Amino acid sequence: MIGQLVGHYRVLEKIGAGGMGEVYRARDERLGRDVALKLIRPASSDNPDHLRRFEQEARAAAALNHPNIVAIFDVGFEGKTPYIVSELLEGKTLRLRLGEGTVPVKEASGYALQIAQGLTAAHDRHIVHRDLKPENLFITNDGRIKILDFGVAKLQAAADDNASMENLPTVTKHGAIIGTVAYMSPEQLRGKTVDHRSDIFSFGAILYEMLSGRRAFRGETEVDTMTAVLLEEPVGASLDQAAIPPGYQDIVRHCVEKEPENRFQSAKDLVFALQTLSGSSQVSTIVLPRKKSNEGSRVPWAIVAILAVIVAALAIVQIFRGPVQSPEYTRLTFEAGTIFSARFTPDGNVLYSAAWDNKPTQLFSTVANSLLSQPLAFPNANLLGVSRKNELALAVGGIHSGQMETVNGMLARAALAGSSPRDVLSDVRWADWDPQGQLAVVHFVDGQCRLEYPIGHTIYQSGGWISHIRFNAHGDQIAFMDHPALWDTRGDVRVTDLTGHARPLTGQWDSEDGLAWSPSGKEIWFSAIDKGHDLNLVAVDLSGKSRQVLDLPGSITLHDIAPDGRVLIALNSQRIAMAFTGMDRKEDIDLSSHDSNSPRDITSDGQFLEFEDSSEAAGPGYAVAIRKVDGALPVRLGEGSAGGLSPDEKWAISIPTSRATQITLLPTGAGQPRTIAVTGVDHIHNGWARFLPDAQHIAVVADQKGHAPRCFLVDVSTGKTGPVTPDGVVCGPLSPDGHFIVQSRPSRTLTLYSLDGGTNRVVANLQHDFNPVQWSNDGNSLYGYHWGEFPANVYKLDIATGKETLLHELKPGASAGVVLVAPIIATRDGKYFAYSYNHTLSVLYLISGLH
Repeated sequence: MIGQLVGHYRVLEKIGAGGMGEVYRARDERLGRDVALKLIRPASSDNPDHLRRFEQEARAAAALNHPNIVAIFDVGFEGKTPYIVSELLEGKTLRLRLGEGTVPVKEASGYALQIAQGLTAAHDRHIVHRDLKPENLFITNDGRIKILDFGVAKLQAAADDNASMENLPTVTKHGAIIGTVAYMSPEQLRGKTVDHRSDIFSFGAILYEMLSGRRAFRGETEVDTMTAVLLEEPVGASLDQAAIPPGYQDIVRHCVEKEPENRFQSAKDLVFALQTLSGSSQVSTIVLPRKKSNEGSRVPWAIVAILAVIVAALAIVQIFRGPVQSPEYTRLTFEAGTIFSARFTPDGNVLYSAAWDNKPTQLFSTVANSLLSQPLAFPNANLLGVSRKNELALAVGGIHSGQMETVNGMLARAALAGSSPRDVLSDVRWADWDPQGQLAVVHFVDGQCRLEYPIGHTIYQSGGWISHIRFNAHGDQIAFMDHPALWDTRGDVRVTDLTGHARPLTGQWDSEDGLAWSPSGKEIWFSAIDKGHDLNLVAVDLSGKSRQVLDLPGSITLHDIAPDGRVLIALNSQRIAMAFTGMDRKEDIDLSSHDSNSPRDITSDGQFLEFEDSSEAAGPGYAVAIRKVDGALPVRLGEGSAGGLSPDEKWAISIPTSRATQITLLPTGAGQPRTIAVTGVDHIHNGWARFLPDAQHIAVVADQKGHAPRCFLVDVSTGKTGPVTPDGVVCGPLSPDGHFIVQSRPSRTLTLYSLDGGTNRVVANLQHDFNPVQWSNDGNSLYGYHWGEFPANVYKLDIATGKETLLHELKPGASAGVVLVAPIIATRDGKYFAYSYNHTLSVLYLISGLH
């Protein structure tokens, strides 16, 4: 071909070849410029399907005009040989660049943004590439990405086009696979109809490869690779080892979801996410000035990643509600840490309580029209409510639980103008003002959770716990969340009048957090999810009819709604991580298998860890699992909430997450599960259970009608129960001889309750609130920690003297955003420890235009 004329293009040299064509440098003798000339291979020229594909490439690419898509100048035939003329590119393909080594994050992010922008242009013209891969991405010498080869592109039906897909031009027979296996979407591999979201899957696989240096899906054979695409997830360790910022990891995972509806819903959403991470977003919002700080307080990538998810709401709102005006949102916080509560003031400004950069919780005021966010003189205070007269209800002191409520704090009242808080009542965890300025509170008394209004008058009592109480505008109804099990965010939304006539408005959600009345008073808006932990915004009316308001590919918490309809939400990146350490280890080992793991027991040799997996991957019933501490993959033993191991370590306790009164013993090795039907209690609370040393009894937390949760012993052979602690005192560690059990709550006075009719013992005069987790082998000491302390430490407490000795410091793999380190477990010899930590990073947003 060298020297020949094709049309008016003289061939100069061969520069490449593709699946069905060859590419030459040629000279346009009319315009005097060099171009790229692609001709179909002679072996393919008689193949109608190849000719159709070739023609399709020309038509598709010629319809596009974008700097990140190769420009098509001409198309024609030289005899029977079709050709396409395009701009001549100088540089190399992304495949060649990947062969040179891992692409740095900054470079990869630039390429990724350009690819996404090119896809946006194509998708806007209803053109899907369907063969996006590194070979079809060209990097010019000036760093610009060009998308090549729309030869397998397929025109989509426009949104308002009623024509069937079968009637549109296509490039292959129905059901045939077109594309490159390692980068194809699952629906494409299965021969199903594909749309623009298939390109998004391919994009995610390419981004993974750029960042990690490895293919996202790979196998020894093509069939193995197809299986990986259909069934496996990209190896997260590759991203972690390559020090890839979590924000980009989140984008990759969201792109390569197996189901199209779980991915980014448009390339525009993807562009926004990438722009947000790179700091080049052009979205018009009110941006508050950020305080000057040292390098150590920079916002981590995980926080920035949260911003990427909100744009997906625009597309999803369109799906659920049809053509509506897009919401407008304003980012209000920029620091690294956790937001616990936020409220509108009567004049429309925003107050919020947050813990930034490992500092105690503090109250802040944001005045949007002056772009200021300033701390108020209320340190170590959590905001519970704002009255119509600008009086604050605060929870002062105390610590934050994993459910983001303040435990062991003091309810206080204070004027927003700046007066010192006045103490009102201890251990109030939630509160709200009625229109007249009286408080309703959630008060814990002797282990019972009560909704009181006015203070001291109980109108509702829960067998578990109550949260997020809110008065309606008239002050005659209170909405709240009721959670049937301690330590669990499952629950439903309820409403009560002031006489205590309460009724549920929803069924039970898998997780719920955040609630407020709509301005009309006809609906209650709340954050919840029926499967998993990424909460959405839902509304329910007083007849119980619910609807979805906002669905984001991340977790949101509703904090407040203003009378004018503006909404305060926090976008949260939350993880309940699990770690293991020992006296002989310098660094703690992260043993998390998913995003919500909690340790329950360690084998006596410190080699195996039993834990509970309450992540979405575990399923609605949770999972009991065991794994070796050397990092080997976990072994799922069965469904349920995990208790402890039997003395011979052959059985693991499983408590159902439903209200069923039964215990299942799961074999840690070979064998079949054994179920114990428990009698004499109404509800066994998941989250804690332990064998006594005799292996014939199990201690559980349960309740009976008219009683607060307390500790019961269950006979393994008969299932019969008997209480061993007073109301409100739940189980804690068991002495090695089986004679005593200690209360499981932080206190400066610990009581050792006799299990065989003996005298109770008291450990008094402790210097700190001490939360016991294990008894020493000799029975003379307790291991425990100070709840809420960070960095967290394990201490050894001498039972006879009450003296504490620091034993070991725990070092979670995070800094800012650690809400709580708990639970902590230890071996009886005090050599090995495991723990969970709640790592929540939040960004507060003000949203207008939600309906």
